[in-house]
Amino acid sequence: MSTSSGRVLRRSRHDRVLAGVCGGLSDFFGISAIWFRLAFLLALLPGGIPGLLAYFICWIVIPSE
Repeated sequence: MSTSSGRVLRRSRHDRVLAGVCGGLSDFFGISAIWFRLAFLLALLPGGIPGLLAYFICWIVIPSE
């Protein structure tokens, strides 16, 4: 499955800390992975569940490279 521009959303194997979710999002959107990592970290602050839940859903839904 590919988009019209040829980009495919996949978890990264080369730019990963835990599961490659942020690295894959950065490859897809063309911005630094640090911004996605920061967003997930900020989502962890109000009690942890929102950030963890979003990350784990992305981990399950986004296929690996």
